[in-house]
Amino acid sequence: MTYISRRHFMQVAGSTLATVGLSQLPIFRQAERYGKVLAQSTPRKLALLVGINSYPDGKHSRALKGCLTDLELNRNLLIYKFGFKPQDIYTLSDKKATRQGILEAFEEHLINQAKPGDVVVFHYSGHGSRVFDPDVLKYGREQGTTGFTGSFVPVDSRLPTGYPNTGGVVQDILGHTLFLLMSAVQTEYFTAVLDSCYSGGATRTFNYIVRSRDGGANLKVADSEKAFQEKWLSRLNLSEAEYVRRYREGVAKGVVLAATDTYQTAADARFNDFHAGAFTYYLTQYLWQATSTVSDAIANVNANIPKRFKQTPKADVKVGSGYLSQPIYFIDAQQAPAQAVITEVNGGQVKLWLGGLGQKNLARVYNGTVFSIVDTSGRSFGTVTLQSHDGLIGEGTLAGTAESGTLLQLASDSSPPRN
Repeated sequence: MTYISRRHFMQVAGSTLATVGLSQLPIFRQAERYGKVLAQSTPRKLALLVGINSYPDGKHSRALKGCLTDLELNRNLLIYKFGFKPQDIYTLSDKKATRQGILEAFEEHLINQAKPGDVVVFHYSGHGSRVFDPDVLKYGREQGTTGFTGSFVPVDSRLPTGYPNTGGVVQDILGHTLFLLMSAVQTEYFTAVLDSCYSGGATRTFNYIVRSRDGGANLKVADSEKAFQEKWLSRLNLSEAEYVRRYREGVAKGVVLAATDTYQTAADARFNDFHAGAFTYYLTQYLWQATSTVSDAIANVNANIPKRFKQTPKADVKVGSGYLSQPIYFIDAQQAPAQAVITEVNGGQVKLWLGGLGQKNLARVYNGTVFSIVDTSGRSFGTVTLQSHDGLIGEGTLAGTAESGTLLQLASDSSPPRN
């Protein structure tokens, strides 16, 4: 297993950050309500999920296709596998994911609500970039002497008119800013999942899009971004020297799961009949199947993500914490492996989320595919027969009794009919 070296978290924006469930029915219900018990018997679980597809479809900032799918991949995983309450998951997508919208949501939903011992998840899917920050040179905030720092690209951060011939200010969110926001969250059980990259000038390659917006020395940090940083330095009572020391030491808090290594690009790719971030897809698909530590999860994603994407997902943790060997998201979700979950029941008809199906199995499901309703020991208590599906959303017929959150596995005799 490999993991990202110290300081890499904030050196890249988006690759790492660029710069940061006692008759059979009662037994079944008891097992499959595990996620709901988790939500009641453990500290609060909060999540902020950000995904942006609708960037201007131009030469320097392509529109993306899989970031909103990433939100649903993570949202359904957190609810049905890790016991998050839907009302505790806040999402920002496309036009709502402005610079102000992201920063305010982080402050109000995570910083102002999380208490010590709570579980917090922040997910970002979108473009990463690279801009010039004079404080990098003035205070030695980064290694090297280029003055560049990594950033996230909100939906309202546009390149200056005339770029690249002319420069100007962009409304990006710096990795340094995320470091300060993470520092302010009042729990150590923080996980950041970052599915973007840092690679100015990247364009379409093979059958996927690179999650990178152009950057460069003539793109400057907005005054509002610097003022925001100063506000949090003051609130955290951090001198510039102490901030730089902590920043260079490593991750501010908890765990960071990053789509790529330093300077690599992250793929926004097609899977069967939908698009998603390659990192988010392989991570969430694996977590439906396994109870995992941080290090095992990253090792599995690295073993399965296609080589053509040329990205090496990484994990970094707070120095000296031992969090690499902790359960993913700091939740020991002891549930049966699942390939699908029932999200809605209406009599004998159900709606399904198929996020636990691997790409090959997803390509093989058909109208008539049978899923077994199983408990944590793998015993079956009914079936669901797939009637139709569009991407990862399906509809089926229920034989037995189930409710929203019921986990499903492919039945052993569910292979497609031969022609």
